[in-house]
Amino acid sequence: MKWALPAFFVSGAAGMDATISRVWELAAPLAETQGMEIIDIELRREGTRAGRVLRLYLDKAGGPNMDELSQVSRELSALLDVHDVVDGVYTLEVSSPGINRPLKRPEHFVPFIGKKVRVRTREMIHGRRSFLGPLLEVSADKITLNQDGARCEVPFALIEKSNYEHDWSAEYAAGSK
Repeated sequence: MKWALPAFFVSGAAGMDATISRVWELAAPLAETQGMEIIDIELRREGTRAGRVLRLYLDKAGGPNMDELSQVSRELSALLDVHDVVDGVYTLEVSSPGINRPLKRPEHFVPFIGKKVRVRTREMIHGRRSFLGPLLEVSADKITLNQDGARCEVPFALIEKSNYEHDWSAEYAAGSK
């Protein structure tokens, strides 16, 4: 089985793209053995020293537990060392995507129809690059959301970054009853 990168996977440098692609190929079968899927992989510089972090976000129905994430992390660490995938010193982090999870592929958007999403585009659409509103529809090539009371279509090809935006006020209202 070939594991696919996100539909709008973009990274800063060609070398980093190849590294992330290779990490994806090695990590996907490990995640699958735990019933999880890769949501995103980042390789970026963080901190004041020239350190890099290789961060994998994994998810599954009901959310992954710490044992599952730890198992994937241990096995992936060994594989990355054997295959010498990442040049230089780095820190490996394996975690769940969190409550405001990134949305990378069309199928990631579907469960969030009717919920608020945040989208940043590479190019202007209707005079803006940043959108926040309820997701109305998902098709093979675009999403439609309600932006300030108007329907706005955003092609996947133009999406730079997107995520679900949890509505804390609704949760607080439901919990205060």
